[in-house]
Amino acid sequence: MKKQNKNKPKGQGNLTRSIMDILRKNSGKTYNYKQIASILGVNDASSRNQIIKKLAQLTAKKEIEEVERGKFKIEGSKNYHTAVLDLTTKGYGYAIVDGFDEDIFIANKDLKSAFDGDTVEIYIYNRRRNKKSEGEVVNITKRKRTEFVGTLQKKKDFGFVVVDDKSMYTDFFVSANKMNGAEDGDKVVIQFEEWPDKADSPFATITRVLGTPGEHNTEIHSILAQYGLPHDFPEEVEEYANKIDTSINKDEIAKRRDMRDILTFTIDPKDAKDFDDALSFRKLENGNYEIGIHIADVSHYLQPGTILDDEAYERATSVYLVDRVVPMLPEILSNNACSLRPNEEKFTFSAVFEMNDKLEVKDQWFGRTVTYSDERFAYEEAQHIIETNAGSIPKDISIREDAYTVSGEIVDAISTLDRLAKKMRSRRMRNGAISFDKVEVKFNLNEENEPVGVFFKTAKDANKLIEEFMLLANRKVAEFIGKQKPKKTFVYRCHDEPNEDKLASLQSIVGRFGHKLNLTDRNSTTSSLNKLLEDVQGKKEQNMVDTLAIRTMSKAYYGTDNIGHYGLAFDHYTHFTSPIRRYPDVMVHRLLQHYLDGHKSASEEEYEDKCNHSSDREYLATSAERDSIKFMQVKFMMDHQDEEFLGVISGVTDWGIFVEIVENKCEGMIRLRDMNDDHYEYDADEFAVTGKRTGKTFTLGDEVYVKVKNADLVKRHLDFTLLGSRADVEAN
Repeated sequence: MKKQNKNKPKGQGNLTRSIMDILRKNSGKTYNYKQIASILGVNDASSRNQIIKKLAQLTAKKEIEEVERGKFKIEGSKNYHTAVLDLTTKGYGYAIVDGFDEDIFIANKDLKSAFDGDTVEIYIYNRRRNKKSEGEVVNITKRKRTEFVGTLQKKKDFGFVVVDDKSMYTDFFVSANKMNGAEDGDKVVIQFEEWPDKADSPFATITRVLGTPGEHNTEIHSILAQYGLPHDFPEEVEEYANKIDTSINKDEIAKRRDMRDILTFTIDPKDAKDFDDALSFRKLENGNYEIGIHIADVSHYLQPGTILDDEAYERATSVYLVDRVVPMLPEILSNNACSLRPNEEKFTFSAVFEMNDKLEVKDQWFGRTVTYSDERFAYEEAQHIIETNAGSIPKDISIREDAYTVSGEIVDAISTLDRLAKKMRSRRMRNGAISFDKVEVKFNLNEENEPVGVFFKTAKDANKLIEEFMLLANRKVAEFIGKQKPKKTFVYRCHDEPNEDKLASLQSIVGRFGHKLNLTDRNSTTSSLNKLLEDVQGKKEQNMVDTLAIRTMSKAYYGTDNIGHYGLAFDHYTHFTSPIRRYPDVMVHRLLQHYLDGHKSASEEEYEDKCNHSSDREYLATSAERDSIKFMQVKFMMDHQDEEFLGVISGVTDWGIFVEIVENKCEGMIRLRDMNDDHYEYDADEFAVTGKRTGKTFTLGDEVYVKVKNADLVKRHLDFTLLGSRADVEAN
């Protein structure tokens, strides 16, 4: 075994960077060569001489300053900043620096091997008044990711992987011994290793072969890998979960409020397997109602510090792709022990309210319970009960084998809860909540998971009933902790006010369709937004307006600093009702129990970090879900290439027109260069393109007929051919 040379400076290969790092981290402080040698852990004459030489070179270049003889400090340290990189598809990017109004432009040559999303240290060398300031990356502090998905281009003894991510400006070199059996053209996952100074491309190892590009499983797995989402549980985590005691034992029952005798039921999607929440209902002698919102007691089984908890935290959320669910918890918990299945006793964490018809909460109680679900309903079944006010469920919507009838007690409970929910909803709207009932695109899949049809999911009364009581529980839990003095650390679901510029832009777009927005104050903004969302229901522009309105909103996130929830118009709000699929809800359960037990406030810093992690994972999951829908839409349209479709122009750019097909909500692009009947010019102010010769205009919201020109499964992109405006095509 070789002896390590203790005298060799750390980072001898890049002594300049090491010295600059020391001076930068302690800007304003002076150092002599001995102090620098000591920090670098060297004491031999050769290394010290190298340090002296480098200090002289850096002084000559004016990168550092010799304040007095032999004492150095960094020159212009105020120009060094920590930033997060946001790279464009063109290979350059911007550094986002806290406290700066403007982002700093970073040219491709100045990226110094940093990738999109990396946390970097930058040097701003050109601060301009009117133009963008420019800078360069001097150090990569933290890589956002080191795993990428791409396609292998294999040569004889090596290969290159071209990464799917549009913001990646380089391909990756893979040597022959790091191919992992991948063949030319395969879609693969690579692990970035290093980017040597003199190399044109970074080096990587292939860690997984996903398969042939375009194939269903390959593309779904590549979506998961692209966002760093797992596809199955490590063996040791599964083993640990399978050994958990999931019995409903007497000792544990004795510690809880027993609510097994009270009428309890679940209402969920018909294909759901993880039932997070149940409602209980009974009339009290004083005429009020006792309504329990019972949530799976995940934190009873999920103990901090275990490999299972670490895995759940890492995932932070379940991911719902079109053809599969990637759960946060192993099946033994998500679909069995924690799932509130009918005719089974379960441990739950409950919020129980005594309410009257005026929606006044006369009493509330939070704590651990044991419950028994008497019935399970699909939304369609509960909807039928609401609409008919009767208990007979017909066969065509039944999730049991046949038609069946439920008791009058159940009918009464669901009808009463529906009536209260409607009152709660209208009160929320009066208080300034925004009603986003966006149409969800769903697919009918065959046995091979191929999309054979598209349908739209809209929220009906039964969905809204569940939603209102979940909102009540979430709000009341947040208030219960949030209003305590002294302040206690808690996890809130926060939603900031919308950006004024985005609202003004929305105002000008919807004006083209004859809609008005009043942005005078909060109340007029929310009520005119709600009116807009109501007015477009069922119209050609509905999906586009819904999408644009959502984009004007700030992104909701998890945080310990409670700023309230703008969209719901609540001063206090949290997530308490879905711990099977969201880790923040598990944190809320733990904190709530911690405070019910009378313990002191938890560490704010620790929970803020956990909140940030959960928000980041939620964003990745949402992006993956969106990509899986796009993939399915492209796949669906491949089978309909010869058909003509009516669509609505949903976006206009200087290179093309985006069109959304009315009957299935699939979106594609007509490239301007393919519109060869004229030369079309883009007008950004008018959201339109106009033909130079004919004066023909296509603008946002216009109805046009299109055909599929090209469907690219790998890029998840549709190209359309324009057949003409609706009026022109139908006239012919």
